[in-house]
Amino acid sequence: MAAGEEESREYLRRHRLPELLHRLGALLLFHRPERPREFLIQVLERVKAGRRAEGEYPFLMDEANVDAMFGLLDVLGQGCIRLEQYREALKTLGLSTEDVELEDDIITLDVFKERMKKKMLESWSVY
Repeated sequence: MAAGEEESREYLRRHRLPELLHRLGALLLFHRPERPREFLIQVLERVKAGRRAEGEYPFLMDEANVDAMFGLLDVLGQGCIRLEQYREALKTLGLSTEDVELEDDIITLDVFKERMKKKMLESWSVY
């Protein structure tokens, strides 16, 4: 691999640009705005405001979406899912599965929503 190519890859890794572009693309496809450039500018402004604690980060999923995702995972309607199902949900959304350990293998809806929101916040806070 050429030195310039390796430097380019390192630049992308260091600034976490592939992850950022993935998140921006996901937001575009989810919302399908009429003016995508303006939408992206607004999203990036929200990320800046979130970093300064002057606003909230943009989320791909609202509470209703998180509830629906949990419902899809809890196929028997028991009110809980397994830790492995939670990990898979994080992977599906492109969120980190690092430090996902609980004392119990069972995750309730409330725990799922709390942890999912935390992971979504963490995903934006690195930019």
